[in-house]
Amino acid sequence: MTVQMPISARAFALVLAAFCLAQIAAAQTRPGSANAKGTASAQAGDAPPSMSVVEWLQRMHTGARQRNYVGTFVVSAAGGDLSSARIWHVRDGDLQIERIEALSGPPRSTFRRNHHVMTFLPEAKVVKVEKRENLDLFPNLPDKPDSSIGDFYDVRAIGKDRVAGFDADVVQLVPHDGLRFGYRIWSERRSGLVVKLQTVDAESRVVEQSAFSELQLDAPVKAQALAQMMTNTSGYRVEKLELERTSAQDEGWVLKAPVAGFKPRSFYRRPAGSDDKAGQDRTVQWTFSDGLASVSLFIERYDEKRAPRDGVLTIGATNAIRRRLPEPASDWWLTAVGEVPQQTLNAFAQSLARTR
Repeated sequence: MTVQMPISARAFALVLAAFCLAQIAAAQTRPGSANAKGTASAQAGDAPPSMSVVEWLQRMHTGARQRNYVGTFVVSAAGGDLSSARIWHVRDGDLQIERIEALSGPPRSTFRRNHHVMTFLPEAKVVKVEKRENLDLFPNLPDKPDSSIGDFYDVRAIGKDRVAGFDADVVQLVPHDGLRFGYRIWSERRSGLVVKLQTVDAESRVVEQSAFSELQLDAPVKAQALAQMMTNTSGYRVEKLELERTSAQDEGWVLKAPVAGFKPRSFYRRPAGSDDKAGQDRTVQWTFSDGLASVSLFIERYDEKRAPRDGVLTIGATNAIRRRLPEPASDWWLTAVGEVPQQTLNAFAQSLARTR
């Protein structure tokens, strides 16, 4: 199994209104319910002087979906890694459609039409097609939010600023524990669209920053034009990724102790390989989110011939660990990926257990 690790899945997803890991991300479930009056105020214009964590996040969540925009989005990590993409986003009634063109690294174009995602890889002449029910949004609010996000984050308004020529409100989300990062968020004052984000560690160091370097709000982008580009696969080999929904219980996995604030979002089996008998060796993916941060657990059969060594990897705000599970599950291999501190991934790894 290969785990792709861009600088930040959530970083691009925060403005896309819907998209990237599972990686890594992720996918992004925990916010609280804002009252109707507060939500209406947040959508109508300037942000009220005092809002709860949930009201701020609902405002940003809505801002990413209700506006057409075109912009250049740049993500930088503390270690010097830098990536950028050109983004086109259109809302047409219930339709959300986006185009994301990588401006750095290997050529790549990703299109999303609601839950349907197509990634064009020009060098390989391949199009990867998939459906994502749990999209990596930032903020990662479900349709019916619960009221627990305030148990793990506080919000502090820290002033005003300008980003890409737009006035922005700046807030800081401060975690209550060391299991999650903090965030400084710049949201466009009128719409709530997130225009800049800093991910901050326990020492107040910025581990990753993402921002629009250039942005056009209410840009004249046509949904039909993007849809036609998305469906033009002439000259490409189409590869469909069909994930099979299942459950941790059915697959024989459990967390002996929950990791505070992180709730399960989905559980899938990935496509079987040619040498897989009866689906027994398929990789499974278990995703969790606290509404802002997400963690994905990829579990596969241990293969001594191809298994890499135990190890850790850090790129910006994204951490990953790989390890062979201890007895009695030592014939399984775990890869845990998330935009969380490494200790959070360790907590998941230590709690994961086989039930059969």
